[in-house]
Amino acid sequence: MKRILSSLFVMLIVCFGYAASASADLKIGYVNAARLLEEAPQAKDATKKLKDEFAPRNDSMMELQDTLKKMQDRLTRDAAIMSESERKKLGLDILARKRELQRTQDAFQEDVNIRRNDALGRVQETIKKAIEEVGKKSHFDMIFFDGISYANPDLDITDKVLDRLQAMTSAKKDK
Repeated sequence: MKRILSSLFVMLIVCFGYAASASADLKIGYVNAARLLEEAPQAKDATKKLKDEFAPRNDSMMELQDTLKKMQDRLTRDAAIMSESERKKLGLDILARKRELQRTQDAFQEDVNIRRNDALGRVQETIKKAIEEVGKKSHFDMIFFDGISYANPDLDITDKVLDRLQAMTSAKKDK
């Protein structure tokens, strides 16, 4: 990883050196990746779709948790008046339901992660396309998207990219 970062750093230095010698009018911008992923309409839409898609399964798991808690409360409350076989049967039922809940939660989390990564990939592709369009239209020589330690706020073109993403969403809805 260090080798990749150092190679990237060397390439950037070479690019800047070349660009500085080739042109005094180098136009550079950066895009705030976190802000785009928070404010872009495509990201908001993807988040809403994921919540809607997984809400029924989440509700089902919440019901399982409530049922399990009621069973545990009953065992705690009524253990003294239950027969040994009733306590044992309820204890085994609680254990089985705990295992079922854990399997359900694991599968749910895995499915959410897969879908979220898929949706994030599509949003990132759309963002990349918007950045490229803004870069070409505004005649930027270089635009940084991620991994910036410092940037002059005057170089921030996030608003332009957000405008482009909103325009892309509007155009898609008009079709």
